Amino acid sequence: MKKSADSDENTSEVSDDSTTTEFSDREEDGAPKYHQANLETKSDEARQKERDYRKKLNRDAREVVSGSIHNKVKLIVHRPNYDNDSEREYARLSEELMPVVREIARKTLPLLEHETSSEFARRQFYGSKFQADSIAYRDFRTFAKKLPPTDSPSLVVGLRVDESASMSAFGRLEAAKRAVIAVYEFCQICRIPVLIYGDTADASRLEQMSIYAYTDLDKTDPNDRYRLTGIRARSNNRDGMALRIIADRLAGSPQQTKLLISISDGQPKAMDDYTGTYAVRDMQQTMAEYERKGITFLAAAIGQDKDVIHQIYGSERFLDITSLPDLPAKLVRIIARYL
Repeated sequence: MKKSADSDENTSEVSDDSTTTEFSDREEDGAPKYHQANLETKSDEARQKERDYRKKLNRDAREVVSGSIHNKVKLIVHRPNYDNDSEREYARLSEELMPVVREIARKTLPLLEHETSSEFARRQFYGSKFQADSIAYRDFRTFAKKLPPTDSPSLVVGLRVDESASMSAFGRLEAAKRAVIAVYEFCQICRIPVLIYGDTADASRLEQMSIYAYTDLDKTDPNDRYRLTGIRARSNNRDGMALRIIADRLAGSPQQTKLLISISDGQPKAMDDYTGTYAVRDMQQTMAEYERKGITFLAAAIGQDKDVIHQIYGSERFLDITSLPDLPAKLVRIIARYL
């Protein structure tokens, strides 16, 4: 197998001749508006900051798994690059999605404004105020509770994208990209912090676990949207390790509601023996540990192993995506429910 470059050498710097856009303000409907940016060759200082940032991501991820069964797994966190082709692919994928995303956001923003100004936090398992309109969700979050003076209702979203080789089949990869783009743009419109990581396993003997940090909570960049087109079908999948790293990132965020959605088409399988009951137990223990820290897990199953994924995650965390074209809008609507 071809040796993967270490993340410190696998630079994420933008090509000097690429055309980038940067955030300016927002349209009347809340959608982001962009203008062409004047590009200059990045300074040595800027390049060093990017290298330092990648090193930090690697240190943090390795520290998170150091006390787990994955502590000896050789891990590299990458910060994917983007170029002109990425921008063109993004335009193609997002063209049909954005009207749907904007419409859902248009209906959500007034509710979000009401929630922010309210002295009650809605969608709680218990509280002093019954919310009859929440019964339809059937997730038992039918109460509101009084907010302490320092609290405010808020949400952070994490997306985990399975980049195993089987994602290349039956249009799953394109469906996953479209879903990720839809979620990203919805979160931008509604000003929801969003973390999007992809992962694969066994790229080489020196890189047994690969994490691709497309967007992160600590360093936001309007051009992250173009990095999302770098999602690929690669090799195996070590699901429990990926869930642990992402869940830990979310657990450290100040938001009240922390939602982690895993988009996957299959059950865990990685060398040497990360499969079957051993891998399932690791995933379930990881979810139990981080649910105690306030993380809500959901699994969007888009492949042939839906029954196995259902068994791993349980009915309360399982999303059966029968129709791949419906995946983007379905995920956005699910996220809107947690606001």
